[in-house]
Amino acid sequence: MSSLGGGDDMSSASDVPFLGPRNNTELQEFSRKPRHNVSVTLGELLKRVGDSAEEKHQVLELGNHSNFAATPSSFPFVLSFHDLSYSVKVKSKMTLPMCLRRGTKDDDLPSDNNMKVLLNDISGEAREGEIMAVLGASGSGKSTLIDALADRISRESLKGEVTLNGEVLESKLLKVISAYVMQDDLLFPMLTVEETLMFSAEFRLPRTLSKSKKKARVQALIDQLGLRNAAKTVIGDEGHRGVSGGERRRVSIGIDIIHDPIVLFLDEPTSGLDSTSAYMVVKVLQRIAQSGSIVIMSIHQPSYRILSLLDRLIILSRGHTVFTSPPSSLQQFFAEFGNPIPENENRIEFALDFIRELEGTPNGTKNLMEFNKTWQTEKTSTSRNNFYNGPKPSLKDAISASVARGKLVSGATNIDPNLSSSKVPKFANPFWVDMVVIAKRSMLNSMRMPELFGMRFGAVVVTGIILATIFWKLDNSPKGVQERLGFFAFAMSTTFYTCAEAIPVFLQERYIFMRETAYNAYRRSSYVLSHAIISLPSILVLSLAFAVTTYWSVGLAGGGSGFFNFLLFMVASFWAGSSFVTFLSGVIYNVMMAYTVVVAILAYFVLFSGYFISRDRIPPYWIWFHYMSLVKYPFQGVLQNEFSDPNKCFVKGVQIFDVSPLRVVPEPLKIKLLQNMSKVLGMNITSSSCVTTGTDILKQSGVNELNKWTCFWITIGLGFFFRILFYFALLIGSKNKRR
Repeated sequence: MSSLGGGDDMSSASDVPFLGPRNNTELQEFSRKPRHNVSVTLGELLKRVGDSAEEKHQVLELGNHSNFAATPSSFPFVLSFHDLSYSVKVKSKMTLPMCLRRGTKDDDLPSDNNMKVLLNDISGEAREGEIMAVLGASGSGKSTLIDALADRISRESLKGEVTLNGEVLESKLLKVISAYVMQDDLLFPMLTVEETLMFSAEFRLPRTLSKSKKKARVQALIDQLGLRNAAKTVIGDEGHRGVSGGERRRVSIGIDIIHDPIVLFLDEPTSGLDSTSAYMVVKVLQRIAQSGSIVIMSIHQPSYRILSLLDRLIILSRGHTVFTSPPSSLQQFFAEFGNPIPENENRIEFALDFIRELEGTPNGTKNLMEFNKTWQTEKTSTSRNNFYNGPKPSLKDAISASVARGKLVSGATNIDPNLSSSKVPKFANPFWVDMVVIAKRSMLNSMRMPELFGMRFGAVVVTGIILATIFWKLDNSPKGVQERLGFFAFAMSTTFYTCAEAIPVFLQERYIFMRETAYNAYRRSSYVLSHAIISLPSILVLSLAFAVTTYWSVGLAGGGSGFFNFLLFMVASFWAGSSFVTFLSGVIYNVMMAYTVVVAILAYFVLFSGYFISRDRIPPYWIWFHYMSLVKYPFQGVLQNEFSDPNKCFVKGVQIFDVSPLRVVPEPLKIKLLQNMSKVLGMNITSSSCVTTGTDILKQSGVNELNKWTCFWITIGLGFFFRILFYFALLIGSKNKRR
């Protein structure tokens, strides 16, 4: 199996031991057998691996446990759902008068014209060791049903009941024992398959589990997913060649089953794959189910081979159930309905095509729905009784037995024996462990894509060089003072605009973050703090590069302490700018819109910073924007750093005429003017007399209300303030439940 594309070649697939028996008939019989004893899980295998796991990895045959000692038997899990209904409000549309409308179907329109029914009294059950597939045309409600079962729809909006072993599942407990695989493959492109699964293991598996056992779990999962030949290959994206589509989909499944969940939900895991890749993915899901899990998936139109791997079907039509039985019952079902499936016809294709034809008739699928209810009542009681003949266990006993067998690797040391929802821990690891793992992954991603930081570094250095050459060696004349003010205003604003290049960084991983936090891989607060900490090294490098490029070449004031203070304000500016941009990227999801908003707001910050118009000249109704301006505080801080020396003179004697039309007057005449001014003012002003000091410049600029270090700490505080806002933006905006 090639790491790039050949992993989905069926010629090699049959040789992979995890795929099980080659004989299709034998495989189908095995998958249909009632499961009185559940197969050995990967969690049990971990118990036998130990800390001294060898470096070489052998394929683990999960279906055969004859070589292992007897393990405690587990109660089979049954996920049942009854009368699930879900409606959403829709915008009212213009409608034709009743006399001009064609006949509409009863199941097309809800009772309320402003409501659209997505699910209508859906009932069924999914069993441990089986794959339950939800089928139907686009818009039939497949993904909505998966979301309803996975608690991704608000309880206030969803009607009906979802139970596990007869007990209502609380949201907190469901997140611990289940996993949800989205339709899109949301992965970091520059991580290898092995690294991706290892990071997932570090998030999902507890700190009490040794490093070697986590590695053993990852290696066992790689073998189970059939990814051994692709283990060292990067995931890849449009610009980097990586694994094939089928392998990518299996990696997406792997990161969510690393903790060996009891219930696995998948939203169209075969979407966009060729038939061979799709078959490989469903084959993996069958092995996961046989290891002791409930697998519930939506699928658009399975092939004949995929249909042979499925244990139970639910076919939906516009939110209604039209078939709920094993695939083997399709022929009998439609024969008794009066539309037998032809011998040479694909069963599922016939069923879906027939249902679609019914949807176009005036009566719709109403007769088929009513027939399905009657047929289910007559046919399903026997199979339900044969599934498990022992005494009915409580949910507490069933999960306890499953954990004892090694299921729920992350919960083996975390789940309270009483299984009280209030006591079930939400996360596998402490706060600081999450931070370390997130930071390690982000740094690895950054090192694999140095061009991202290189662009920011290049922009800062080029800007610094341009400023250094334009403002080369400014003097202490009145003209030099004006040029210094212009340099500082542009330098501070450039600092913030440079931070705008970080907008796509979070937007690219936003949906990865949402997927990982939806089922408690780590805390949102851990992500925010880790994101802030790993931004510090780049901020320090960028600040140092800009300060070194400009400070001495422009001829700014001070010695060593002046440069150090200037560097501190550059760090504070980059920190505040990075925090502000990060916050906006958590609020605005579109890259172009985010750039537009950032550029506009930063322009307002520069306008009200105090350079273009002093504070005293700003209208009262805009003064609040002056104090909110991120540019105001570092700008005033560097001005105070530059002009804080009261003994340094910037305007002497005749230099007072340099900023007036009298600058063109000959020098002797300027001296006579000074003498006359001295007589009028009653003070002696000579060519060497200091007229304006740095303190005077600060007063003229309106930079005297706050001292230098107050400006510095306010800038730092604003950075923390926007990081806190970023956290709340994630807390509110990353909820994965429908309303």
